[in-house]
Amino acid sequence: MTAYTPMILQYLQIKADYQDAFLFFRLGDFYEMFFDDAVKASQELEITLTSRDGGGEDRIPMCGVPYHAAQGYIEQLIQKGYKVAICEQTEDPKAAKGVVRREVVQLITPGTLMEGRGLNEKENNFIATVTVFDEGTYGFACSDLSTGESRVTILTGSLDDVLNELSSIGAKELVLDPSTPEEIQQKLKGQAVLAISYEETIEINMSYEHLLAELDEENAKVVTARLFNYLHRTQKRNLDHLQPVVKYEVQQFMKIDFYSKRNLELTETIRSTAKKGSLLWLLDETKTAMGGRLLKQWINRPLLNRKEIEYRQGIVELFMACFFERQEIREMLKQVYDLERLAGRVAFGNVNARDLVQLKKSLLQIPILKETLVAMNNEVSDQLADQLDPCEEVTDILEQALVENPPILIKEGNIIQDGYNAELDRYRDASRNGKSWIANLERQEREKTGIKSLKIGYNRVFGYYIEVTKANLHLLQEGQYERKQTLSNAERFITPELKEKEDLILQAEEKIVDLEYELFVNIREMVKEYIPRLQALAQAVSELDVLTSFAELSEQRQYVKPNFTEERKVVLKNGRHPVVEKVMSAQEYVPNDCYMDKERELLLITGPNMSGKSTYMRQIALTAIMAQIGCFVPAAEAKLPIFDQVFTRIGAADDLISGQSTFMVEMLEAKNAIANATSNSLILFDEIGRGTSTYDGMALAQAIIEYIHNRIGAKTLFSTHYHELTVLESELSRLKNVHVSAVEQNGKVVFLHKIKEGAADKSYGIHVAQLAELPKELITRAAEILEALENKAAAESPAVTQTNKTNQHVDQLETAGPQMIKEPVSHSQVSNQIEMETSMAQLSFFEETPKTAKTSSLTKKEKKILEKLNGLDILDMTPLEAMNILYELQRKLRG
Repeated sequence: MTAYTPMILQYLQIKADYQDAFLFFRLGDFYEMFFDDAVKASQELEITLTSRDGGGEDRIPMCGVPYHAAQGYIEQLIQKGYKVAICEQTEDPKAAKGVVRREVVQLITPGTLMEGRGLNEKENNFIATVTVFDEGTYGFACSDLSTGESRVTILTGSLDDVLNELSSIGAKELVLDPSTPEEIQQKLKGQAVLAISYEETIEINMSYEHLLAELDEENAKVVTARLFNYLHRTQKRNLDHLQPVVKYEVQQFMKIDFYSKRNLELTETIRSTAKKGSLLWLLDETKTAMGGRLLKQWINRPLLNRKEIEYRQGIVELFMACFFERQEIREMLKQVYDLERLAGRVAFGNVNARDLVQLKKSLLQIPILKETLVAMNNEVSDQLADQLDPCEEVTDILEQALVENPPILIKEGNIIQDGYNAELDRYRDASRNGKSWIANLERQEREKTGIKSLKIGYNRVFGYYIEVTKANLHLLQEGQYERKQTLSNAERFITPELKEKEDLILQAEEKIVDLEYELFVNIREMVKEYIPRLQALAQAVSELDVLTSFAELSEQRQYVKPNFTEERKVVLKNGRHPVVEKVMSAQEYVPNDCYMDKERELLLITGPNMSGKSTYMRQIALTAIMAQIGCFVPAAEAKLPIFDQVFTRIGAADDLISGQSTFMVEMLEAKNAIANATSNSLILFDEIGRGTSTYDGMALAQAIIEYIHNRIGAKTLFSTHYHELTVLESELSRLKNVHVSAVEQNGKVVFLHKIKEGAADKSYGIHVAQLAELPKELITRAAEILEALENKAAAESPAVTQTNKTNQHVDQLETAGPQMIKEPVSHSQVSNQIEMETSMAQLSFFEETPKTAKTSSLTKKEKKILEKLNGLDILDMTPLEAMNILYELQRKLRG
């Protein structure tokens, strides 16, 4: 075994308990890393990799960062998903015998970040845990250590529900039971969580038992205990700011699965995953960080309770009517700092004096906010005012204790006001008067000796001294001063009186710094007692911020208050897509109506590409979501049911991570909607079936439409390029055709972006290609091919739909090229055509077979082949299987 030095052995012993983290090992003024940590950290942080003698045969890789600049390096590693264990010296090196004792004082992870650039002010930083109970039962809990909020729920169903919750909160870290099945771990890890951690302990600790008091289910306590045990084990301190755990049921909120949130771009865009361009970007007119975080939570969890929704609407309506008061409130909110995270940092012990000054300034705004609300003279505004607790005791403590502009560091003094502490005032008086005495002494000695260049200076080695240049030494009397130090061109002296004053001054300054730090810690502990009140105030301010934001936005953009109906009607007049409307800026957005009721459950939308079908569909869903979070909506008039769920299948994208094709993703999203939707849900399906062959896609699209219509009854918007499906309006009583209108002018298409009743007559695909500026030669050739295909289709009148076999794949019906059909056909035509295509169409893949005599004159070999052909179930074959069998039969027939 390598004979390492005692210090390296100590490092290895500590590192053994933190194998999945970088160990920042304190050595003097640096945090050092060794071995593999050093190699990897030097690459990730782009710092110099060196080496040192560790007692073995080879030198040990080493790199380090200054302790005073470590925070920036730690943040870099955390943002990349790593963990950092902070190992400090826990005894005075002067008193240590042998190696100084060191311990890890904190494990910093992506889910436990408390400060720095990695903590987005308008984003929660959730750490989550999942516990698998019985089959189909999962415990899910999450906590934001920076704000102290914690939630838990028990999910019964599939793991998809757990994945939806994880994606909804955007967890940065996931804590699991080490015994969690590997298959489940892999699925959870694939949910873009930055870090995975493990915690076995589920016993409830006395330090947080009171936080679980409201939980009435044992499983909920178990899953929350796992999370809290992990937090206490890694942070190694009391987490007094953790709030009582809130148990919620997913059924309390509108369910929007991960796919739908992505497709609707609720909090980030699909293309760039940026906030800009999302619904959150549009709605976020909040003035505080707390309000921004609450808004995102509301968007992810729209309400189902009509009274709660209408309560929010009432407040928005009130603030829209009170313009001047609203503006005053929003101006005051600008002066309110992040009360939630300030309270968290107070409890965590990493708050500084500037943070507390920010807390004081924030609290000073609360009485003014209350006065403004009371002046509105309204029952609702009075209720809002009552919820605002000014916490005057905290304001008084901070007002009396802290200077107005303290330094960032809390161990360098100058943070406590004069008059706050008598002992501190005495030390300050000694320090200030001592320095004045030294300045007077310098002046007196110059006068006494006649040496104008005489000066009294100070350094840390010799303390205070009198310095006289060698050219003036003859002016001093013998024994006047005591020689202290000789320089090349001067001599330094001291006197007993100067030494006495030096001791007084230096002791006072040292005691000032120590006492100020002690007083600051006491102040922090006093403020900590008010954390529950500060957190309640933060919640009230957040809600006020979001609702005034809704009012501001609704007035600026001329949104209207939606009314909710029990009749399951959707009535939107001049509705707009809120985000697209904002992006278009000065351009005029074309509004559209939407009407749906019990007789009009499913709208089949046709029209050309780029005409606005997807935009129209999305705007209906976004309008419903905005309505159910309490905001007004972009329309001239709005009546809506309360939707329990929203499902979307919009856009085409491969899921490369899980190895799923575009079409498979499409089918999985469709399956999710069909399996979970109710009659109170909203479904948006855009171009279902386009990821496969024409007949396959058409058959699936029709089967899905019929299933939703006959089995589910959900409000559904279904856009398609399969114009042949518009015939379904005459056969499905609650399906109606609508289309996005377009006109041709001088051979070019003009999109009107207007939804009209009835079906579209053509797709304008080539016109869209022309708008995309594909080569002219290519466009001309495409038009020729289209004309040929349409002529062939008109002559052959091919099948496009089927009645009795809609759930079967009919890929083998597709011939060499897609058929372009201009007019819909009936189901009877389809049935006849399918029968004909079954016996004839596939033969077109090969050369024409030799003509044979009538059946009566068939040879024995031909009869056997015909019998085999007749016995085949072509609709149960894949295209490849059919081709292989037909090729074999043809080969036998030809001998």
